[in-house]
Amino acid sequence: MSDPTAEFFDGLGRRGHEPLLQEATGTIRFDLEHDHGIDHWLVTINNGDIQVSREDREADSVVRADKGLFDRIVSGGENLYAAWVRNELRAVGDIRLARFIQRVFPGPPGAHHPRMFASERRRQG
Repeated sequence: MSDPTAEFFDGLGRRGHEPLLQEATGTIRFDLEHDHGIDHWLVTINNGDIQVSREDREADSVVRADKGLFDRIVSGGENLYAAWVRNELRAVGDIRLARFIQRVFPGPPGAHHPRMFASERRRQG
């Protein structure tokens, strides 16, 4: 059985450097709750250089959510921003880091990057 959350964090860790996080430095821990406990994922960012581990230690920012919801977010089936608004995703500590990390999450199915959308519109018009 596939684990979208593990796949997301494994892929993030393999990137090594993420230009979208070039301005970010700090640690963010994701605490994902499920029936059997809490899964911890620690993301360390140093000017876009990324490391991911399963450590449960202090972090500059901590994001808490239900693991099922998080699975849907990283699969593109649930909107990250909507989950924040509904308070299904909560962050404490350095909220700036939580906002930065949003840049690497997938958008909803069928979503286009704004520049790609504008380019397609120009070709059609």
